[in-house]
Amino acid sequence: MPVLPGAEPYRHEGGEVGVLLCHGFTGSPQSLRPWAEYLAERGLTVSLPLLPGHGTRWQDMAVTGWQDWYAEVDRELRALREECEQVFVFGLSMGGALALRLAAKHGDAISGIVVVNPANKVHGAAAHALPVARHLVRTTKGLANDIAKAGMDEVAYDRVPLHAAHSLRNFLRLLDGELPQVTQPLLLLHSPQDHVVPPADSARILGRVSSTDVREVLLEQSYHVATLDHDAERIFEESHAFIGRLAPSVGKKGSTTGG
Repeated sequence: MPVLPGAEPYRHEGGEVGVLLCHGFTGSPQSLRPWAEYLAERGLTVSLPLLPGHGTRWQDMAVTGWQDWYAEVDRELRALREECEQVFVFGLSMGGALALRLAAKHGDAISGIVVVNPANKVHGAAAHALPVARHLVRTTKGLANDIAKAGMDEVAYDRVPLHAAHSLRNFLRLLDGELPQVTQPLLLLHSPQDHVVPPADSARILGRVSSTDVREVLLEQSYHVATLDHDAERIFEESHAFIGRLAPSVGKKGSTTGG
């Protein structure tokens, strides 16, 4: 099945510091591409994979689950670790949840985590009905384009397969129990006006991780897909400064070892 225009994975060979970026549920690398390119231009090695079942058509996603999505980012992390001295993991929405699980599982192999509007729970009255509803109804309305900035368009599905949503719910429940295992420096940026993931999810994550180096940033001008919204540049700058603080080679050797 051909990949939707703009949804292709992105890879840049840069310096000794690497960044893995994880996109969100039903979304694609397009939502994080400007962020990835910003980091690549500053000499970092960047990997932005396309998660299985994403970026083509919703029917492809309906036969995948969280184990498939997590396995892909885990594989990319291991590849980055082989070529970089330090690796950071970034994520948006479900991608933030994937990043947090990588942190919980890989420990010191990850130097820091940056998450934007990270998901902690599948919300809504229908969430509890998913175990049964997914056998009766194939899809529900999509989540795409929660963006305040006019003229921006997210490449994402207009339908949510309920089998995949049920798998996501199971994954987030599993992750919630693993959050105390997250000890790395954490930068969490979230939008007070988010129509997909409520601020309560960020509060829950901040309250459960064991990280002591934690910074919370509010994205007052953006909705859920903040990486394509009014606060995008702030996200990019804050995340680059976060890396620079924890990886001193960035801005020195790292910025001149572009490829």
